[in-house]
Amino acid sequence: MAELFDAVINTEDKPFSRSDLIAAMQDCDVLVPCVTDKIDAEVVARAGDRLGLIANFGAGVDHLDLAACQARKIMVTNTPGVFTEDTADITMALILAASRRVAEGIHMIADGKWTGWTPTALLGHSLRGKILGIAGMGRIGQALAHRARAFGMQIVYNNRRRLPDALETILGARYEPDLDALIANSDYFSINCPATEETRGLLSAKRIASMKPDAYVINTGRGDLIDEDALITALESGHLSGAGLDVFMNEPQVDPRLARLPNVVALPHLGSATIEGRTAAGEKIIANIQSWADGHSPPDRVVVGLA
Repeated sequence: MAELFDAVINTEDKPFSRSDLIAAMQDCDVLVPCVTDKIDAEVVARAGDRLGLIANFGAGVDHLDLAACQARKIMVTNTPGVFTEDTADITMALILAASRRVAEGIHMIADGKWTGWTPTALLGHSLRGKILGIAGMGRIGQALAHRARAFGMQIVYNNRRRLPDALETILGARYEPDLDALIANSDYFSINCPATEETRGLLSAKRIASMKPDAYVINTGRGDLIDEDALITALESGHLSGAGLDVFMNEPQVDPRLARLPNVVALPHLGSATIEGRTAAGEKIIANIQSWADGHSPPDRVVVGLA
């Protein structure tokens, strides 16, 4: 970016404050925010007249008020596809770690509490034959299905639109149009859909209560897709066997009850944290900016209402 443009770069690995964001938007043509940068209507309204493009670092745009950007004629782009495999990898890792009580084993070793192998120590669950319910069968959901099928899991999914028959056959996946039925019948329920007004609170207290005893919840989407209090209650009571979480309701503040639960594998939003993925995202951003600067429509333009 510094080679191609007159770039002002935040070299510190920490997010801008709200006032920092507003100040940055006063005198730039392009803003490159991250998922932690909340750009609501008020922030957009205070942008300078020069701002014409927000080139988002990441695929998710729920932190941006797209309608406000459209009203100000500020174009928005994102970086779709580059984190698909990385996020699917971390989702599968959470399924495995939660099932086999990996975090508990690590803590046992680190705390010097392991006294040797015994027949009933840290018994978990095998994956073969278990039902993996996937909410959101986009790129990441499909990549997860490929991985889970290799472990012998049964793939059942819910999506706004059903996949073509040929793709279902390739993935070994079965469509379930009733999300309530999918949640109630899943041994593992993975949330891989974007955060929208329709999906916020998708895994509600009622739906958590309907889940099988000993089921697992996996979330690498967004924290506000789950009723976190209800999830904690179900985990504390033993109604659910465990959870694998890479995102949280109020991150980076994580509810201390989650951190204390032995049956929770909690990661600090590592879904896209690979050198390869972040580099590819940066290259997409540069391509989008270059296209916009040349007067063309960027390849990854976000269309309001379809994001």
